[in-house]
Amino acid sequence: MLATAAAAQDRRPSHCIAIADAAPGLQYLHQAAWRDPVPEYAVRLSYIAHASFLLQTSGGLNVVTDFTGFIGTADMVPDVVTMNHAHETHWTAFPDPAIPYALPGWGAFGEGIDHHLDLGEILVRNVSTDIRSRFGGVEDNGNSIFVFEVAGLCIGHLGHLHHVPNDEQFAALGRLDVVMAPVDGGLTLPLPEMIAVLQRLKSSVVIPMHWFSGFALDAFLIGMAEDFTISRPGTSSIDLSLRDLPNRPTVVVLRPQYLTDVD
Repeated sequence: MLATAAAAQDRRPSHCIAIADAAPGLQYLHQAAWRDPVPEYAVRLSYIAHASFLLQTSGGLNVVTDFTGFIGTADMVPDVVTMNHAHETHWTAFPDPAIPYALPGWGAFGEGIDHHLDLGEILVRNVSTDIRSRFGGVEDNGNSIFVFEVAGLCIGHLGHLHHVPNDEQFAALGRLDVVMAPVDGGLTLPLPEMIAVLQRLKSSVVIPMHWFSGFALDAFLIGMAEDFTISRPGTSSIDLSLRDLPNRPTVVVLRPQYLTDVD
């Protein structure tokens, strides 16, 4: 059963929107393993598969994006999962009832949904977007871009994005220091449009996802290379902090890997 907790969705101001024009930090980012302790004032991102990422806080909260019901064999129940329903590889109708917060990126048909989940150490909110229907139509507000405000960072997951956001949606996103972007070039946005979205967002770190072949990934990297540094750390996880963001926008290619209890 999909559920939200109203008690944890009281409003607090979004610093990502309030300081959307603030400058990013300097320095760089660090590799990590998902079972290692998360450093103070940092967040860990681990690429699980397809469009699913694990976000971990130094206080021990675990959030999984575009949750399908399977993250690997690890004995871990996330505190929060987010989902989109453009395709079944981005959601599940039956999340584990032990998960405290299961947040669908859609509501009643055409109406969207509004999340503002404040867990103290992390704020999870969404911006609704439209999706193409299976038969060529459009479902208004059928998906969401989720934003995670944690450790002073603003982290966006573009989900199964089907259109360039409008000015109102860009404003609602605010500053995104880190963004996870689908780069398949067909099922979501065509690559030229996706690259234009990322150039407008001006995020310090872009993590490509939802690529089905090395060809699609390489085509995206070629398109980004003029304005972004390309980094291939060869790991599935990285630690990020506001003080250590790169001083030049950087595409970080993570290796997808399901979560296990074995290093």
